[in-house]
Amino acid sequence: MAARKYTFPKEEHLCRKKLIEELFSKQSSSFGVYPLRIVWIKAAAPTTAPPQVLISVSKRTFKRAVDRNRLKRLIREAYRLNKYRLTEQPNGHEIALLGIIFTGKEKSPLTLVEKKLISAFHRLLGTTIEVPASPPTP
Repeated sequence: MAARKYTFPKEEHLCRKKLIEELFSKQSSSFGVYPLRIVWIKAAAPTTAPPQVLISVSKRTFKRAVDRNRLKRLIREAYRLNKYRLTEQPNGHEIALLGIIFTGKEKSPLTLVEKKLISAFHRLLGTTIEVPASPPTP
């Protein structure tokens, strides 16, 4: 088994205006896992390639660019560390474009964002969440 690459290269960033418009059109699906909203478009066939990802934080909610940029950094980091959950599926995944939108009203720590993103991935893939067993108490 090859070692995992925890990277988020430029090729995986969703930047093309036409694709962004397609992501927010009527063909897309979405759901919320507070404080995140996930929007995606299905691919034609299952693939193991990572989807193109858009990360957004509302200017209306967070007036200061410093706060928006910090939240986007946290979401990017959480995605970078957990994207293997999408790409290492045995039968592949069917996600071509993925939008992660921060809808919360307050700043959130990385642990919360990461936990909610993992939950969203499991919901996207239709799998159950593995709860780690707690160590026995002496």
